[in-house]
Amino acid sequence: MTSVADAVQAMKAKFNPAAAAGLDLVFGFRIDDTKNFSLIIKNSTCELQEGENPDAQVTLVMDGDTLEGIVDGSTDGMQAFMGGKLRAEGDMMMAMKLSELFPG
Repeated sequence: MTSVADAVQAMKAKFNPAAAAGLDLVFGFRIDDTKNFSLIIKNSTCELQEGENPDAQVTLVMDGDTLEGIVDGSTDGMQAFMGGKLRAEGDMMMAMKLSELFPG
């Protein structure tokens, strides 16, 4: 992968609509402190938006390498969190839902 945008698109491709049935969630991402985007999960759909989203219930903060590793499966999200490479601001329980919504 060459960029954060590629990693985000790869993540979106793994989206599991069945896991999102009845959900209405906004996940924010801040990558390298300069790139912001959000994933809006609503009624089994996933929409990607650039920029910060004030409605995000949780924002995941990490660097580009960590994002790419999580998306391609070479980095475990929980290990990244425990190792300080991934930080969640907001609803931690929602962050846990990401692995159901975007299975490896």
